Amino acid sequence: MAGTINKVILIGHLGDEVKMHYFEGGNAIGRFPLATNETYTNRQTGEKVTTTEWHNIVVRNKLAEICEKYLTKGDKVYLEGRIKTRQWEGEDGVKRYTTEIHVVDMTFLTTKKELNAPLQQMEEKPTEPSNKGVTKQENEEDDLPF
Repeated sequence: MAGTINKVILIGHLGDEVKMHYFEGGNAIGRFPLATNETYTNRQTGEKVTTTEWHNIVVRNKLAEICEKYLTKGDKVYLEGRIKTRQWEGEDGVKRYTTEIHVVDMTFLTTKKELNAPLQQMEEKPTEPSNKGVTKQENEEDDLPF
């Protein structure tokens, strides 16, 4: 293979709300933590063990605004992006590093709003079926045993 690839695919849950920062000129950046879980069985004890990995997610411009509007803590998302490592100098003069996932494509899998919608629909009274447009012959029961 002649080139290299820097591609990340994650499915996980938001660990916090999307934090937005707006710049002059209309650009925006959003950041949020994403949790992915791995579950396995410990061979020695037979116990199920779940480990959580946290990822620093970065979204930009229109995608950031959409995430801010529709996503909340706990929502499940599918995303694709690139790994980027940033470095900066802390107030104490020590160099610090962070690894981020810069998203290029995202799909919302579940949102709190979607999860609450079926509950609201269930609370409403079901409407009576309408016989409008059905002739008497179609409405009568059939004698067939099947």
